[in-house]
Amino acid sequence: MGRHMVIAGKKSKEDLKRGKIFGKLSKKISVAARNGSDLQFNNELASIVDEAKAMNMPKDNIERAIKKGSGELEGVEYSEMMYEGYGPSGVAVLVEVLTDNKNRAVAAVRHAFDKFGGNMGGNGCVSFMFDHVGIIVIKNSDEIDDDEIMMEALEAGAEDIDIDEEYIEITSSVGEFSDVKKAIKEKGLEFEMAEIKYVPQNMVKLTDEIDISNMTKMIEIMEENDDVQKIYHNWEE
Repeated sequence: MGRHMVIAGKKSKEDLKRGKIFGKLSKKISVAARNGSDLQFNNELASIVDEAKAMNMPKDNIERAIKKGSGELEGVEYSEMMYEGYGPSGVAVLVEVLTDNKNRAVAAVRHAFDKFGGNMGGNGCVSFMFDHVGIIVIKNSDEIDDDEIMMEALEAGAEDIDIDEEYIEITSSVGEFSDVKKAIKEKGLEFEMAEIKYVPQNMVKLTDEIDISNMTKMIEIMEENDDVQKIYHNWEE
């Protein structure tokens, strides 16, 4: 195979992966836009749009997703769900889903758990092992006054700030996330990440090669599912 064919094949895979990411973000944007299409008054929508822009999602795609969610364009009705379960050797797993077909979604997630040595549980079986928090990450530099950022974040409601030479990581409650994010954004800083997510309280290390392989494959097959938005786990990779 010629080099140009290898490059073309790689680009095709990257385009496909990017398309999947954009498709999942479009769903999130549409759901958030149900509560209003004005980013100034809809903090959830504003956060997801920021996430989409960070992924270089085209402006037209973002606007179309907002219009579908707000009813300006015909769209699909999505349901939000969280499935919980255990991966190999008891790894705790949360699977965040947005779907227009609940039966399809639950069957696919259950299949992934079962196929790779895990099992799907009921609501609450592992979610207590995670903290639901807002995380903001900023790339550190000599131009940034760490003490000033720390004071701004704490005054806005941040709960914890971790600073090293490369990054500043700010943690807040879900309720204070928008205020903290707004305060940091007003300083003219760009986010490496700004998301509400589930953070594991304790990590599990897998030592068996079969368990490691199965856990890797289970995550991959879930990520390939268009209904799956995010996967959280406490596996120390």
